[in-house]
Amino acid sequence: MKKMWCIAKITEEYRERMYSILELYAEAYDKKYPVVCMDEKSCQLLAEARKPIPLKEGSLAKYDYEYKRNGTGNIFVAIEPKAGKHFLSVTERRTKQDFAYFVKRLMNEVYPKAVKVRLVADNLNTHFEKSFYETFTKAEAKRILSRIEFYYTPKHASWLNMAEIEINILEAECLDRKIGSIDILTREVGAWELEKNIQRKKIYWKFTKQNADTKLSKYYVS
Repeated sequence: MKKMWCIAKITEEYRERMYSILELYAEAYDKKYPVVCMDEKSCQLLAEARKPIPLKEGSLAKYDYEYKRNGTGNIFVAIEPKAGKHFLSVTERRTKQDFAYFVKRLMNEVYPKAVKVRLVADNLNTHFEKSFYETFTKAEAKRILSRIEFYYTPKHASWLNMAEIEINILEAECLDRKIGSIDILTREVGAWELEKNIQRKKIYWKFTKQNADTKLSKYYVS
């Protein structure tokens, strides 16, 4: 089922942020200044209430519709669309500290040589510099942040974040079934991440600033 976005009005702030991100997406690829989109997704942990009947010759495997709730997990998702780099991490929660550690790993493990990572994110209250200063020493927070440039989507405009596309694909290919524990979720998400990185799966963004003015200008205000 596709998501439908309802746009009531586009303010000057909305337009400025939208233009900034669309111009960023239109830039030529530069490995020293990678554009990375990140977001997170909550995931219910649902275990089988009854043991499934396994597949056998002439008969499909059978699963009961009932399930057992085992709480929730969280998946941090980052993708560099033009390079086909994928970085995911499963956590029990999505606190400021979880976000800060995820981004630190992203910078240290995936982009240790990047001059500046342009990081596209939404306006969730954990996605700000304050999270780093509340998690690490001042020196460590400054070290990490010195190589990050944040680009925030307008409010109610997560469609501008390509991490949403990545999450939709993850849901369809990996999460569309019962997963009963954090350990299993970590293993399955890790396997999916590895496959996408081997394949170097990219996202080709075609919606431009000119498209926005053509299609959305009737919603512009101020």
